[in-house]
Amino acid sequence: MKNLTLRTFFFVLGTVINSCGIAVITKAALGTSPISSVPYVLSLAFTPTFGQITFVLNMFFILGQIVLLRRRFHWVQLLQILVNVVFSVFIDIAMHLLWWLDPASILAELLFLIAGCAILAFGICIEVAPNVLMVPGEGIVNAIAWFGKWRFGSVKIAFDSTICVVACMLSFYFFGGLNGLGIGTIISAVLVGRFVNIFNKSLFFLNWIAALAYPRKS
Repeated sequence: MKNLTLRTFFFVLGTVINSCGIAVITKAALGTSPISSVPYVLSLAFTPTFGQITFVLNMFFILGQIVLLRRRFHWVQLLQILVNVVFSVFIDIAMHLLWWLDPASILAELLFLIAGCAILAFGICIEVAPNVLMVPGEGIVNAIAWFGKWRFGSVKIAFDSTICVVACMLSFYFFGGLNGLGIGTIISAVLVGRFVNIFNKSLFFLNWIAALAYPRKS
């Protein structure tokens, strides 16, 4: 029980850090992260906030897992709904707290973009290490991979690319051009994974967090 409590704590902590990372990337004004591109574009076109639309989209991801996996869907994964609430709420909180962040030059935009990618990657590492739950975005990719008998990595690339294409189409439809998307979307897609690899190799406490899921037998 102690291990489960600690694992849950780190999982939630990682989710909150992820929200902050996405907010910093978005505030860098070079384009938000790929997985957040659709809700961010829609938040610019409609009244609901970035976090609120993120919540709705993630609920569709959870529903998609149930439809694709059917009996193989583990009902404990419905706790993704609670994760979705935390993630979405903290996106809006972080966006609000970063109201002052308005880079005045391309160099400042790049620096904040890189910082946001590092924060997001750090959150992902902490979120994944305790092996508690899947987040909706990863859960739907895993479900599609199982349903189509494809590799997870290949599906992840195709999924993120599709999300970006849909976001671009929505942006051109509502604004007549790119709005909320840009070179930062591409850069974050490349950098986040690289930062994850660096952190997993260099941050020793991630191994300690991961060991909580597989305690040694005395």
